[in-house]
Amino acid sequence: MSDPSSQQQPGRAAHLGGGWTGLKDEGRRMKRREKNRVAAQKSRKRQTQRADQLHQACELLEQRNRKLKREVDSLSEEQNFLSEALRAHEPFCPIMHCSFASSSLQPDAAARSV
Repeated sequence: MSDPSSQQQPGRAAHLGGGWTGLKDEGRRMKRREKNRVAAQKSRKRQTQRADQLHQACELLEQRNRKLKREVDSLSEEQNFLSEALRAHEPFCPIMHCSFASSSLQPDAAARSV
């Protein structure tokens, strides 16, 4: 089916401007379609750029996460090493066996006195 205004014969209707309105409508429709096409292209481009930004941010966060996990592992190893060193030192520590030191230096005793 086609638009009835586009099938009008030149004559009285064309003289009154009826034939021209069909052309004007078609021109407006074409402009609107072109404008919509451009808007859709811009929208797709913005969407692609946003996806690229999110992908880049994701990669940076994953890299940071890996670095922090390595740091946690390193600190855990250091804690284990220091804990073992403390356990090995405790039997030989004169401060740990002194009654004065044990009451004032122990964290539990300090918490009870508060």
